[in-house]
Amino acid sequence: MVLQKGKKNCITDVEGVQVGHKTLYEKVNKEQTICTGVTAILPHSGNLFYEKVRAGCHVINGYGKTSGLVQVEELGFIESPIMLTNTLSIGPVMEGTVTYMLQQNKEIGTSAGTLNVVVGECNDGFLNSMRLQAVRPNHAIEAIENASSSAVQQGAVGAGKGMICFGYKGGIGTASRVVTASNEKYTVGCLVLSNFGDSQDALFANFPKKKNPNSTDGSIMMIIATDAPLYDRQLKRLAKRTAAGLGRVGSHMDNGSGDIAIAFTTANPSIHNVNGHLESITYLRDDDQAMNQLFQAVAEATEEAIINSLKHAETTEGQNGRVIEKAPLT
Repeated sequence: MVLQKGKKNCITDVEGVQVGHKTLYEKVNKEQTICTGVTAILPHSGNLFYEKVRAGCHVINGYGKTSGLVQVEELGFIESPIMLTNTLSIGPVMEGTVTYMLQQNKEIGTSAGTLNVVVGECNDGFLNSMRLQAVRPNHAIEAIENASSSAVQQGAVGAGKGMICFGYKGGIGTASRVVTASNEKYTVGCLVLSNFGDSQDALFANFPKKKNPNSTDGSIMMIIATDAPLYDRQLKRLAKRTAAGLGRVGSHMDNGSGDIAIAFTTANPSIHNVNGHLESITYLRDDDQAMNQLFQAVAEATEEAIINSLKHAETTEGQNGRVIEKAPLT
């Protein structure tokens, strides 16, 4: 059984979730091209620091430079936008996101403690002149401010502008599924930043053979959102199921691959600085029939999000005249 898609078939089908991009593209000179950007995923439209979302993460293969996951792993919360960019831009994107959050919350760093910002990356160095370090803190702020709950723009946009997938143009892709169980409906959305694989692999074996200059190692960031009432351990279990979707399209999660998943729920937020020393939440039982469907939804949405990242990306010229073509997908 294949699950029903959400109305927009994207991560913003989960109510409250917003996505924004800032795309940078400039031919600097004959050799150098800025071909990169930033993507922001906001778990809800409120104050993310004061209404933290429960979250889990899973590193399938750890050849990556993602920041902020140590605290997510330890405490099970996300309290900032989830940011995506290129490998050498983790620093400025974190700085910009911190600046944005400080502007929203005057108490951070004084009476309300510090802030944990989550930033993920993939290497776009074949098309993008990464050494120019073109992404600046203000670009992260612009991506956040551009965020909306509309259908997500996909392909060679935002953090996906310079990414390559299966030897063709990759980037941002998204999809969603609806789970109906126990007389309740829950939505699962996935957004990926795809940058891995050769066209010889699995689902794309019938493509014209085209070597990915990034090699099969590559990387992918996979962000899962849901409105199902879960807590951090269960969300980590959802994050693990992205590997099933990744395997369906032919990834081997090779030695130099950064395959990283983050899952959060808009249900059961944790309110900062609540009086009292006890907290209680309602969550799905692990053996409830909905859990298996949620796992299936993650696998299906991840697989389709990767395919959509290829379908929506356009042929792109990068540094030194390098051209990566659009995948022959309709």
